[in-house]
Amino acid sequence: MVRRKAGAPWWPFGRRSAEPEPEPEVSYWRGEGVSGRPRIEIALGEQKLRYYKGDQLVGESPVSTGREGFQTVVGRFAICEKDLDHESSLFGDYVDAEGKVVQGDVDARKDPRPAGTRFDGADMRWFMRITGATGMHAGYLPGFPASHGCIRLPAEMAEIFFRETPMGTPVVILP
Repeated sequence: MVRRKAGAPWWPFGRRSAEPEPEPEVSYWRGEGVSGRPRIEIALGEQKLRYYKGDQLVGESPVSTGREGFQTVVGRFAICEKDLDHESSLFGDYVDAEGKVVQGDVDARKDPRPAGTRFDGADMRWFMRITGATGMHAGYLPGFPASHGCIRLPAEMAEIFFRETPMGTPVVILP
């Protein structure tokens, strides 16, 4: 427990204003024991995923979607593939024989592979494909769109959604 002297400001040392910290992004799951057909809604403008069973909102998570030049597609889709230990065949790193990164964040279709390296696809654990090369999976969330078009989720939420989502579940991606 942190103790303050009476009358001391509540804000951290070095700050000159009493403005509160921004609220952290919140993830939650309240779907255990709830019946109803699942559906997923992703709001790109909010960088937020909402998970419903029937008409009841049972889960919510921040996401990181496609950055400029790699925008996440908008529309109505359905989960068409699930892969627990998916690795990207398009994006990743070129690594040497010891596994050290020689060239990072490469697009295997465009970036020539340096001699003596191999392609190491980006880890996309708990992957659920919605269309083409686009899916939802565990990944880094910097707080803004940063992916190559996929919908990145916090690992704990990606695992829950993967477990709870049957093939064919509707997914709506809104602007």
